[in-house]
Amino acid sequence: MIQRVLAPIRGLRVRLLLGFAGLCIITATLVAGGMYVYARRVILQQAQDSAVFALTKQIRSVYPLHTLPPNQQSLAVIQDGLVTKDSSVRVEYGNQSVGNRDAASLISADLRAEISKGHVAWQRVDWSGAPGLVVGTELMVKGANGDVRSSGVDVFAFYDLGAEAQSIAQLAYLAWGIGAVVLVMAMLLAIAVARSVLGPVRELRTAAGRLGAGELSTRVPVRGSDELAEVAQTFNNTAQALEGHVVELRRMEADARRFVADVSHELRTPLAAMIAVVDVLDEQAAQLPELTGEAVRLVSQGTHNLTRLVNDLIEVTRFDSGTAALALDEIDLAVAIMATLRARGWSGEVRTDLPGGVLARVDPRRLDVIVANLVGNALRHGAPPVTVRLRTEPGWLIVEVGDHGPGLSDEVLPKVFNRFYKADTARTRSEGSGLGLAISWENARLHRGSLVAANQPGGGALFTLRLPLIEVTE
Repeated sequence: MIQRVLAPIRGLRVRLLLGFAGLCIITATLVAGGMYVYARRVILQQAQDSAVFALTKQIRSVYPLHTLPPNQQSLAVIQDGLVTKDSSVRVEYGNQSVGNRDAASLISADLRAEISKGHVAWQRVDWSGAPGLVVGTELMVKGANGDVRSSGVDVFAFYDLGAEAQSIAQLAYLAWGIGAVVLVMAMLLAIAVARSVLGPVRELRTAAGRLGAGELSTRVPVRGSDELAEVAQTFNNTAQALEGHVVELRRMEADARRFVADVSHELRTPLAAMIAVVDVLDEQAAQLPELTGEAVRLVSQGTHNLTRLVNDLIEVTRFDSGTAALALDEIDLAVAIMATLRARGWSGEVRTDLPGGVLARVDPRRLDVIVANLVGNALRHGAPPVTVRLRTEPGWLIVEVGDHGPGLSDEVLPKVFNRFYKADTARTRSEGSGLGLAISWENARLHRGSLVAANQPGGGALFTLRLPLIEVTE
């Protein structure tokens, strides 16, 4: 399930778009975040500096302090001298204070400790739900002898930073807006790059598929002089070379087939004469001396084997040239199979299960070749009993030929229908040509059926012929 979900992400286009998007998001985040942090620091720093400068300038207007320790009225005078339209002021001396009592909670102990050292200190606070700034300092007095000492009067000025916060927010929105625009532009650029890169790749994929399907004249256009153009040119060169090799191989194969067909046809005439002679010799073999009779039998067997091989080669050349055709006839399958067994003298060696009345339209000669090859192969290389069964399924008729021998090895099964293939290398000189099963397979295919080989659960090989059941209407 996970692989099915992740399958689209593995595409080069999607990965390229995701890569561009990821890079753009990271870049936009870093740039926008950096701009925001820097601008925020600069704006707040300027606000703080301005507040400190303004407070320091205003403090000079309240000097010198006339009475120490000051009373409540003196503190109010100091406050009035420091208040501006942009700030509110709180003045404290010991337990006395003037100004906003609620603002006293915004003054932290750290800020009080810092100004007690004679420094001007500030602190950003949350002021009624809005950002604010508290600037504090302690008023100093200069004695008659010129020494400077603490007056004990603490001054705290409160500034509203709402305008600065709004400017920072607007700058943040602008930064993220620019990031979004850059992201969209990056995605459009990624799509354009993906199209320019993947377009030739898609053409190569399509061309490779057509080339694999046998269209050897397939070529791809070469555009520009970049690496993709070099790949396209290499593909075209390879396709051209492959086309030349395949054309040459096809020519050589056609020549070989024509040669086999010509030789086979040329051998038919002398073989016919030889068959006539060896048949006469066979009739006289019993009256000949023992050695001469044995020689006659060997010559007769070799001549018949050669005749069978020539006939098989001629049949194979018909399949290869596409000239093999069916001569369909309406026959009873059980009667036809029994005729095949009787003609070769196998009736007593083969067990049959052939229900009568199975009528179909098949090529009787080719069905005879299939059954004869399968049964003969089972008798030669299997073990008795050899069985032939006929049954039907909806739309199909099935003929099974099995034996009780050792069966077919895993190495032999995929190759059993190959031409000239013999499972036992020790019998390369046996009477079989290695074409019988291949011809049977071709005949089954010609009927639009199939022929498969397998091993029976109890041991022995099993060949199953499936042919379309074209029922006969009487």
